Amino acid sequence: TGVVPFVALLLLQRRPVAGRALLVTGPGCPGHSLCRSNVQEQTRRQVALLNATAQDLFSLYLKCQGEPFSSETDKLCNPNGAFFPAFRVNRTSERKEVMVAMYKLFAFLNASLGNITRDQEELNPTAKELLDRLHNTTKTTRGLISNLTCLLCKNYNIFQVDVSYGESSKGKSAFKKKQQGCQVLRKYVQVIAQAARLLLPHLSPP
Repeated sequence: TGVVPFVALLLLQRRPVAGRALLVTGPGCPGHSLCRSNVQEQTRRQVALLNATAQDLFSLYLKCQGEPFSSETDKLCNPNGAFFPAFRVNRTSERKEVMVAMYKLFAFLNASLGNITRDQEELNPTAKELLDRLHNTTKTTRGLISNLTCLLCKNYNIFQVDVSYGESSKGKSAFKKKQQGCQVLRKYVQVIAQAARLLLPHLSPP
């Protein structure tokens, strides 16, 4: 796969493709002067918010899918069935490496939430609370991506990152759409908890 500019990443939804970050150190980093003064603290709050609301989002999603998802959750929503980008950073990793890993994770999540929201608008159009939660989570994720873009540009002059996306659910049956969303959201609960635990210290003031 090629290197994808930040703006384009918000629009793409692709099949699983492994990607690597390309760290560009040139004069082409756009827009970093537009960073808000509190961008790092805002990023911390967004990660914490996503972590705090992930389990409730999954539980509400499960409730709205009905049977057999409610009674066979472990079987049908096995998180091992969901593709997620590799997450290989820890508290000893360099901050630059952490920021790139965060960007990859949340760019992937943004695309996955787009798939799930589209499917639920089709399958459960009257599930207002669920749809509101999905839209709010997506809004927070997009804000987080914007802040990470800013931090990467401002602090490290990184303005292009190659990322991985999940499988699109277009053309699948209603059951398969529900199952894919269930697997992704359950995996998300696990991954966001790990991300918050390992990455929030890197966003703390020095």
